[in-house]
Amino acid sequence: MTSRRQFLGLSAMGMVSLGLSGAESEAANDKTLKAPRLKKGDKVALVSPAFAAFNRNPVDIKKESLEALGLEVVLGQNFFNRYGYLAGTDEERAYDINAAFKDPSIKAVIAHSGGWGCARILPYLDYEQIRKNPKVVLGFSDITALLLGIHSQTGLITFHGPCPRNKVSADYTSRLIFNGEAMHMKNPVDFGENLADSKHRTLTLHAGKARGRLVGGNLTVLSAIVGSPYLPNLKDAILFLEDVEEQIYRVDRMLTHLKLAGLLKEIRGFVFGKCSRCGPGERYGSLTLQDVLEDHIRPLGVPAFEGFMVGHIKNQFTLPIGAQVEVNADQGTVSMLESPVA
Repeated sequence: MTSRRQFLGLSAMGMVSLGLSGAESEAANDKTLKAPRLKKGDKVALVSPAFAAFNRNPVDIKKESLEALGLEVVLGQNFFNRYGYLAGTDEERAYDINAAFKDPSIKAVIAHSGGWGCARILPYLDYEQIRKNPKVVLGFSDITALLLGIHSQTGLITFHGPCPRNKVSADYTSRLIFNGEAMHMKNPVDFGENLADSKHRTLTLHAGKARGRLVGGNLTVLSAIVGSPYLPNLKDAILFLEDVEEQIYRVDRMLTHLKLAGLLKEIRGFVFGKCSRCGPGERYGSLTLQDVLEDHIRPLGVPAFEGFMVGHIKNQFTLPIGAQVEVNADQGTVSMLESPVA
């Protein structure tokens, strides 16, 4: 259990950022930061910044999977704390992240799971400490808030992807954070027993190529921090989105929110991943996901496609938030223009 004295010592600097607007934080952190790449033998912190860890088995599986990559894994001090559905209080969850960045022996901060709760801890993070000690930060789903918040306040490139569990996703992640590869990402072709590829298809919404800084993550989480200083500036960005278990009208509502807030007109390109288990629900009639994307995205006139292999799926790409990329909507590809790590 984190004491009040410990928490205040690690988070006081983080509270300073509360007064920064999105534009001010972008101006203060206009230089992109890159964490040192990982190597075998490095120590990494497995933290639980959102939902509580209700079962030990998934924790052990993730810990052993990271160890299989040659990493030494330590759990955050408050990892198994419980505050209702959260993994401890906001202060306790923030403490583990602040402590990991303060500890010079820790080389990466990896999220165990999402759910909900990351947005609650953003005001308590020590962004000055993070800026001075850049490290790999990896997670997805609700961790979107943490990834975007840290990038907006510090300029650090963060990584949207799973804690590696299977060989395919582990390969994508390792190529980025170990090798520092500027990857060319395209869904694999998988005909299986079919005469045409049917498993990983992409669909062009608007043709063309565009370059820009990659920003995005889970649509629900991203839309919920609109208007806060923790959403990075989307001007000239390549926006990528994904979601899970949302009815189509809710996806429509969230994209409408981004549109009315003036954010969609700022972007240079758009990539939609997977919306897993997203259906119309019990409605008399419904738009399809493709209808909604064509309504909101096609009129923007920027290169855009859907079906990219990112989201709540077994095998997915790891994407570097803040890195410069090129999107090719005709080919359904995202190509990194720089290494995401130092």
